[in-house]
Amino acid sequence: MASHKSAEKRARQTERRTAANTARRSRVRGSIKKVEAAIKGGDKKAAQAALRDAQPEIQRGAAKHIVTKNAAARRVSRLAARIKAMA
Repeated sequence: MASHKSAEKRARQTERRTAANTARRSRVRGSIKKVEAAIKGGDKKAAQAALRDAQPEIQRGAAKHIVTKNAAARRVSRLAARIKAMA
């Protein structure tokens, strides 16, 4: 356990940051799952709408270092490619 003021403050900051990052990661994953569910359902319009909602969320995750910039770009690109390939 932290035994001086600065270490106690650091522990508080880490706790808050961890909670925020967990929520952000959850939002990113949830938005990706919505797109994948729409793709699986075969509804191209719904998939496109879900991707439009998911893309800023994924990019925000990259900006906040929840996912790396390249991983975010790759995920958006692959989702878009899967939607484009739909009949």
